[in-house]
Amino acid sequence: MERWALLSVTDKSGLVDFARGLVAMGFRLLSTGGTARALRESGFAVRDVAEHTGFPEMLDGRIKTLHPKVHGGLLGVWGRPDHRAAMESVGLEPIALLCVNLYAFERTVRSGAAFEECVEAIDIGGPAMIRAAAKNHETVTVVVDPSDYAEVLGSLDGGASSEHRRRLAAKAFRHTAYYDSMVARYLTDQAGDEFGTETLTLGYRRGAVLRYGENPHQAGALYQDPFGPPGIASAHQIWGKELSYNNLLDGDAAWETACDLPEGSCVVVKHGNPCGAGIGATAGESYRLAREGDPVSAFGGIAAFNGPIDEAAALAMAEKGNFLEVVMGTEFSPRAVEVFQSRSGWGQNVRLLETPRSPACSSLTVRTIRGGWVVQDSDEEPDSEWRVVTRRRPDAEEERALRFLWTIARHVKSNAIVVGTSNQLLGVGAGQMNRVRSVRLALEQAGERAAECALASDAFFPFPDSIEEAARAGIGAIVQPGGSKKDEDVIAAADREGLAMAFTGVRHFRH
Repeated sequence: MERWALLSVTDKSGLVDFARGLVAMGFRLLSTGGTARALRESGFAVRDVAEHTGFPEMLDGRIKTLHPKVHGGLLGVWGRPDHRAAMESVGLEPIALLCVNLYAFERTVRSGAAFEECVEAIDIGGPAMIRAAAKNHETVTVVVDPSDYAEVLGSLDGGASSEHRRRLAAKAFRHTAYYDSMVARYLTDQAGDEFGTETLTLGYRRGAVLRYGENPHQAGALYQDPFGPPGIASAHQIWGKELSYNNLLDGDAAWETACDLPEGSCVVVKHGNPCGAGIGATAGESYRLAREGDPVSAFGGIAAFNGPIDEAAALAMAEKGNFLEVVMGTEFSPRAVEVFQSRSGWGQNVRLLETPRSPACSSLTVRTIRGGWVVQDSDEEPDSEWRVVTRRRPDAEEERALRFLWTIARHVKSNAIVVGTSNQLLGVGAGQMNRVRSVRLALEQAGERAAECALASDAFFPFPDSIEEAARAGIGAIVQPGGSKKDEDVIAAADREGLAMAFTGVRHFRH
């Protein structure tokens, strides 16, 4: 009995060597279109699928392999007498190996192609064959990844084990599931369906296996969203040791915050929260302002710049007494990279990431809970009118400080209080179970400089006590969402203390 191998691939890397190995083992080759042409040009004898089925390719290539002689050959179990008799009765020949990878749908969409072109890039015959072969993996070897070619040839040479074929089948179903998830996601988006469809299909591709997860006893990996907005998952690492799980989480927090601030700003993050932020005339000055806000917490943190990093900024970060795990910017000058590379100690290991700016967009955020996921739109600042609710209005400098601090507050874990000036973060109260404690922590960090500061809160103040604490420290202006049952008491306390206070009407919890 002849052993047929059906090869039909978009990615033709390694194809010729793979085919050569199959032919050496006695396989005959079936193929279609460009794959058949590439094999013939390399000297192989190839039977066209159209010749095999007796049915022509048609409808602009939409029908090539959708035929019983293909799917019967993939699904039939030749070793079962009933299957064998049924196949022989209608002239079905078994196909022992299928090698398919799919139309480049992802690449077509990412190229910005028109809708019609993207639809034509949806593969139908390929997934159908892969699924058929993977279902029948006890009989058929299914290959979807060129990186598996050498291992498959070795396995076939020694007699492919059931375990190996099962691994290949599982990979094949992952391959089609990922592909279908991209198609579903694209068409859902094009249809303008509202958030909250009855099923959620997300496909991610592994970008890296991490040394471990959040703690050394946990496994970890990075998976990348093919259609997601740019960010740390698509960053280009130009120097330093490999990123850790915690580096990625903290780096994401730093980059998201930096991208919401003016160009040239710097943010320093530690354990998921901004501990420093600065807006200076240069990147180096921005870093010094950010570090100065909390130099103790900044040690071992992650610095992110909304813009390029030059030599002067690198020298500021490389000063004695500093230590950073990761430095991120849109680009690094050659001299900036040399500064880190020339420093002994941490400079040799710091991760330098060139990261594309993260645009404000309502992307999907997904978090796991036991037994499921919770999903929401990303927390982007909506258009809203601030309303001054106190007798005193903030002056121009206070207004700038409130806008700056309000931007940072939504990147701090709730209950979130941030204190600072118009260009520098000086105190943060994060993740506390009551808001007044967050106020106290932020004011304590700001110290004597609190008297020159404004204050932002991610959610309303439930009682006047936080306002009174802020006033005692010298805070002059406050911004908060408003909406408490005690708003009138809170406003009255601000008026008694001579504070200016604005309501945004928008809450920014971050759990």
